[in-house]
Amino acid sequence: MPYVNIKVTDENVTKEQKQALIKGTTQLLVDVLNKNPKTTFVVIDEVSTDNWGVGYDQVTNIRQLTDE
Repeated sequence: MPYVNIKVTDENVTKEQKQALIKGTTQLLVDVLNKNPKTTFVVIDEVSTDNWGVGYDQVTNIRQLTDE
């Protein structure tokens, strides 16, 4: 019973994109590990960019610097 947890920053990920992640991840586990898709769980967590850090900084700050 595979459980996959995908974490992405909360930056307008669409319902369709999430569905593609769920479908693709499930198919990968079917293809590579021969897992049953009916018992494969995929959870997508959207994390605020304030709560996601890269290096020494929050992603919120990094995004603001790249937008300037």
